[in-house]
Amino acid sequence: MANGGGWRPPRPCEAYRAEWELCRSAGHFLRHYYVHGERPACGQWRRDLASCREWEERRSAEAQRSLCESERARVRAAQKHGLVWTPRQSPPADWHLPLPQDKDS
Repeated sequence: MANGGGWRPPRPCEAYRAEWELCRSAGHFLRHYYVHGERPACGQWRRDLASCREWEERRSAEAQRSLCESERARVRAAQKHGLVWTPRQSPPADWHLPLPQDKDS
């Protein structure tokens, strides 16, 4: 680690390869297409894998910058979507009462 200081990629290269292979799998394709209505974009995982390998082989500053930007974008995307419901601080006041019964049943 003489050229790169103490910097390491955020994930091992094997993790990028596993994510890329998962993204390209038939099961993932079907689930992603069903949920989002479009093909999954696996290109970023492939670019991250290439950057990670380039970092390990050549200690390229460009590869380091690319990996850092990609991970920051992933974190921002994950934080962008908030909770669907706001968590309750306490249960409803009538939580212990029996549920209403339908008269049709």
